[in-house]
Amino acid sequence: MEPPVTTQAASRLILASTSPYRRVLLARLQVQFDCHAPGTEERRLDGEPAEHMAARLARLKAEVVARRHPDCVVIGSDQVAVRGEEILGKPLTIARCEEQLRASSRREVAFLTAVHVVDGRTGRDEAHLDRTRVLFRALDETEIARYVAADEPLDCAGGFKAESLGISLFERIDSADPTALTGLPLIWLSGALRRAGIRVP
Repeated sequence: MEPPVTTQAASRLILASTSPYRRVLLARLQVQFDCHAPGTEERRLDGEPAEHMAARLARLKAEVVARRHPDCVVIGSDQVAVRGEEILGKPLTIARCEEQLRASSRREVAFLTAVHVVDGRTGRDEAHLDRTRVLFRALDETEIARYVAADEPLDCAGGFKAESLGISLFERIDSADPTALTGLPLIWLSGALRRAGIRVP
């Protein structure tokens, strides 16, 4: 049975993240929310599959913030980029960013975006994992350097911003939800928020 619908003012919503990309995405749903840093350590456990890592970290972020704000609905999310067997982190430097893109040329990279929603008012929670596949076109050194200088994607796993100039690096994107690649699958999340009694739209 669907929970009763509440007004946005009566429902407190928190995004367990300080990511500007996720904040902009969630704002598209025109719901009132706050952002809180979960302060969790984002590291891979020994032998942990990429899917488990993304789901575990999304849940951990949501649960940590939900314990601090038990009367709120809390959204946790995490994204892991995988090329073959290698997990790609945020490059953080120009040299590492260029190397990530160089190694991704003509290859497919999978982006696993996990979301976990905890409703502290009811104790209900639910989770989702989106898999987006990106096929890079052939990239030459000049293009890579020019792109990195223009978009400065040093804080993005995989070394690009798909919502910006990074879209020019690809041959194809295969996804059930185009917002997942940027960090928050809004199609699924919209349904999860409605199930928590938050009006969307």
